[in-house]
Amino acid sequence: MKGSVSSIGLTPNSLKVLEKRYLQKDEEGKPTETPEELFRRVAKTIASADLMYGKAEAEVMLVEEDFYAMMTSLDFLPNSPTLMNAGRRLGQLSACFVLPIEDSMESIFEAVKHTAIIHKSGGGTGFSFSNLRPGGDIVGSTKGVSSGPISFMTVFDTATEAVKQGGTRRGANMGILRVDHPDILNFISSKDDNSRFNNFNISVAITDTFMQAVRENSAYDLINPRTKKKTLSLNSREVFDIIVNHAWKNGEPGLVFIDRINSTNPTPKLGAIEATNPCGEQPLLPYESCNLGSINLARMVIDSEVDYTRLKRLVWKSVHFLDNVIDVNKYPLQKIADITLANRKIGLGVMGWADMLIQMGAPYNSDKAIQLASEVMGFISREAHNASAALAEERGVFPNYAGSIYDGRMKQRNATVTTIAPTGTLSILAGCSSGVEPLFAVSYVRTVMEGTKLLEVNPYFEKAAHERGFWSRELMEEIAQKGSLHDFTEIPEDIRAVFLTAHDISPRDHIAMQAAFQKYVDNAVSKTVNFSHNATTKDVEDVYLFAYELGCKGVTVYRDGSREEQVLSTGSTKQTALKEAAPAAPKTKIVPRERPEANIGKTRRMKTGCGTIYITVNEDEHGSLFEVFTHMGKAGGCASSQAEAIGRLVSLALRSNIEPDAIISQLKGITCHQQIWSNGGKITSCSDAIAKALEKYTEKDSNGNGNGNRRHSEAMLMGACPECGGSVEHEGGCAVCHSCGFTKCG
Repeated sequence: MKGSVSSIGLTPNSLKVLEKRYLQKDEEGKPTETPEELFRRVAKTIASADLMYGKAEAEVMLVEEDFYAMMTSLDFLPNSPTLMNAGRRLGQLSACFVLPIEDSMESIFEAVKHTAIIHKSGGGTGFSFSNLRPGGDIVGSTKGVSSGPISFMTVFDTATEAVKQGGTRRGANMGILRVDHPDILNFISSKDDNSRFNNFNISVAITDTFMQAVRENSAYDLINPRTKKKTLSLNSREVFDIIVNHAWKNGEPGLVFIDRINSTNPTPKLGAIEATNPCGEQPLLPYESCNLGSINLARMVIDSEVDYTRLKRLVWKSVHFLDNVIDVNKYPLQKIADITLANRKIGLGVMGWADMLIQMGAPYNSDKAIQLASEVMGFISREAHNASAALAEERGVFPNYAGSIYDGRMKQRNATVTTIAPTGTLSILAGCSSGVEPLFAVSYVRTVMEGTKLLEVNPYFEKAAHERGFWSRELMEEIAQKGSLHDFTEIPEDIRAVFLTAHDISPRDHIAMQAAFQKYVDNAVSKTVNFSHNATTKDVEDVYLFAYELGCKGVTVYRDGSREEQVLSTGSTKQTALKEAAPAAPKTKIVPRERPEANIGKTRRMKTGCGTIYITVNEDEHGSLFEVFTHMGKAGGCASSQAEAIGRLVSLALRSNIEPDAIISQLKGITCHQQIWSNGGKITSCSDAIAKALEKYTEKDSNGNGNGNRRHSEAMLMGACPECGGSVEHEGGCAVCHSCGFTKCG
């Protein structure tokens, strides 16, 4: 690749992500443009929209320079499709789309077709399945019965899997069902089997009526969307508990407070909002799209104070930029172009919030931080609306302005102007913290080419460590293993108070921060509430109620390691909680199979907190797992003897025809005081390492041999990035790898 990056403050990791995901490439996959050329391509394309409003060429060139400076300074970055596609043949610049699904085969499969077109163009899609008649309901044309919305979600999931997006972005969907839909219980449990809906996030659309019923522990009605009649009443508290239990188990479903979203719908005469984009921060009408961009707050601090003068100039330029995107965008469908141009929604957000707080000496979980959130986002909101009003004077209000919430109150060019989106990949490019999330780590190990490990340290922490005299590489490596400064008493207390990570912050403080931003955001706030592994379902319940109480428009939770515990199972091995206990069977003596002269298998080396363990998994002549042997490297004593004992018991269980999944579920997730990250996944104990070695061996290649190659969904469940093996963090309502920029949400 020609050129240099001296004029742009890109870190080596930023440059790696830029080369892999954004720069134009030739047929051999080699970059054909420099980072400067990318930003020039985007700036020139977006600035050209000013020509439509009578600007002279010389004026447009000045606008182009402004846009170029905003991006190359890393003060502002637009959403990924704009960086990838502006000035290129595809030209599709939007990240967010919502498609309608009505109760007919024609509508369903038209939506499937449109989904494929959008995913091919690099966008993500959201759907409400609430208009579909429930499973078992009558189909008038054939007098048959409907299979229900969950079965049709499978069609969308399969279509998404089939569509490739040029290796740059992966298709992502949001599936939403109203809490009063008759199939709501099936929807809540639809992702219990991890082989299903891996291209979907799912959320329940929660109504105010339902939340009132939860408070009163009373019944609420399920309504058939076809007949609009009540089908059944359920106890709201029991349904709420089921949602909570599933979210505790694997982070889904999330909640979308749909009535609250519609209370701020800017164009209510056009219809109700039923769905959001894949990460939940962008509620949209059918066929609407939205263009997002984020200001880097880490660069808006001078002498430990917010530089509001600079921030104001940047907000105005960013609104100008995003409004121009609407005009130069090449929309994937004419219906999308029509309503997007009629409402002109944009979503200006922020990243680097945790970095701003660190520079200002404000702990993320402090009253000062909450007050700053209100002040900073309130300022951005006011100036963004002022900038939109100035554009309205120059270019005209958005076409659906009449009857909007602004009509007769203030002129606006855009129906919405602010959104807090996840910025996983963008924040890597900008070298800042993601969205309004806390730090994901103070120090971490990044895996690069051929397994090389690089130690990454937060630059603000590194500076403080040198200035305060506690820097050492050994300490940084130890911090990378622990993931938090909590137990490092040798680090000054005031430093530990400021450099907080996601798991240092209580769930209620996560929600308090989300709510502080939500007060000044037109659309919604994408954020993940992180729980420790030991959190209870009561903890999740409290956060859901707290989020509703504080005025959030939705909430997403993730309990550390929860998805790692789930066992891949088939319908035949699952039991329902409602199944009556069968009579006890007579006891039968189980005789383990005898060992043949020779078995075949594979030895896997795995790192644990107790040292390196070598785990051999053997199978018999029929291909069934038969035995496990362990060897603890140079270690001995208790750890070695316990690992050997576990291996013997596992072997006995396998030879007694116990299913490997059942064994894995018993061992996986057991923790000891020496935990470690290895190949991007957390190894919590020697027992956990043995379970994961067994799990990897059960994956078969095309010849039926166990090879341990995990496919995308399983890799995500193990906390490892499927592209580089780095650790995956749950933030901004999504899963992000900070090593290579991979994001599950597209």
